[in-house]
Amino acid sequence: MTQLLGKRALVTGASRGIGAGIARALAQQGADVAITYERSAERAAEVVAAIEGFGRRGLAIQADSADAAAVRRSVDQAAEGLGGLDILVNNAGIARMGALEELTLEDLDALLAVNVRAPVLASQAALRHLGAGGRIVTIGSNVGERVPFPGITAYSMSKSALNSFTRGLAREVGPKGITVNLVQPGPIDTDMNPADGALADAVVGFTALGRYGRVEDIAAAVAFLAGPAAGNITGTFLTVDGGFNA
Repeated sequence: MTQLLGKRALVTGASRGIGAGIARALAQQGADVAITYERSAERAAEVVAAIEGFGRRGLAIQADSADAAAVRRSVDQAAEGLGGLDILVNNAGIARMGALEELTLEDLDALLAVNVRAPVLASQAALRHLGAGGRIVTIGSNVGERVPFPGITAYSMSKSALNSFTRGLAREVGPKGITVNLVQPGPIDTDMNPADGALADAVVGFTALGRYGRVEDIAAAVAFLAGPAAGNITGTFLTVDGGFNA
């Protein structure tokens, strides 16, 4: 599978979980891939090894997505290390749950910095490198469109901001031949949200398929949007949630 052969991608927050799966999928399709990570250099190195295992170039860049300067710097480092940039995947994100009255200012600032500001700044920096055929794919959440239970108000708000960002940026860069899309995962079996976790049974009850999704489900959606078959798709949302929002 070589639909991305010769392409160069950056996936933020990709030392584990969905981000790592996306990085592997892009490499499997032929792309050279840089990833960012915050703390786990060892796990980031494992992802780079997997990328290289597909015969592609891999690069790990330490960057805290809450640090505006680090976000901008990581994009430029990725472009320099890979010899350019064709695909940006804004994957890094955090969750701070709880009733709104219980959330601290630190919680709110962190959600906005990582979930909203970082994708905006990374996209802004990437536009200096992306040319015609470039791709920006952001990972949102299905609860950005629907808030089915209490305790996720601020998190959902931070993810819903990505909806208007995607639509607006798609309008801005469409004339340059760059597409901008949003993937909205539902419950996906990861370290942060395991399918055997304390709330898993309740969460599964919201889905039409009656199960958690896999990291590979999200990775496949991103690889599709990054590829040539999605060249006429922009400003849209691809919800991969097992029917959670049906």
